[in-house]
Amino acid sequence: MDETTGLRERKKAATRHALHEAALRLAAEHGLEHVTVEAIADAANVSRRTFSNYFSGKEEALFHGDAERLRRMLELLAEQPADELPWTALTRVAGQMASDIDPAWLAHRRQLRGHPGLLAHQVAAYTAVEGELAAALAPRLSGRDVELRARLLAAAFLATVRVATQHWIEHPKGRLADVVRTAMAAAAPAES
Repeated sequence: MDETTGLRERKKAATRHALHEAALRLAAEHGLEHVTVEAIADAANVSRRTFSNYFSGKEEALFHGDAERLRRMLELLAEQPADELPWTALTRVAGQMASDIDPAWLAHRRQLRGHPGLLAHQVAAYTAVEGELAAALAPRLSGRDVELRARLLAAAFLATVRVATQHWIEHPKGRLADVVRTAMAAAAPAES
């Protein structure tokens, strides 16, 4: 039973990834406004109905990679020493994620930056993970207002990484990891 479930989940993940890649490729080739769900499904060799089983629209398919990166961030945070200051752990996570960025993702991100149809999906992806990140940070905090402080740290961290990445995309000088580390140092709270 576990092998069947594992195989089924791998097939689902492969289909989701194929749809995401097709959406990115088509948006890069034709522009987002000229991409349809039908074209994405055709490019991934699946039906429109199959597409709808995975994504609500082309924007969600495009942002799937970002959502996966945000989930990876939570995994990396869980791997950090529990007694480490939250911002120190987050800085290490941000640096590692920036070092591991796929160059193809950056190329696609440059092409799609500033597209108004994608802004809502980017905000939604970050908002969805903000609560999970705050919950992961709360055990690292002590004192008063832990829940509020954890939420503020999560929001500050996500905003810092988003702004640093966007800045680097617009001004690609040096390494992304260095820009992210600089931004994290500039945004560090007085005490966390």
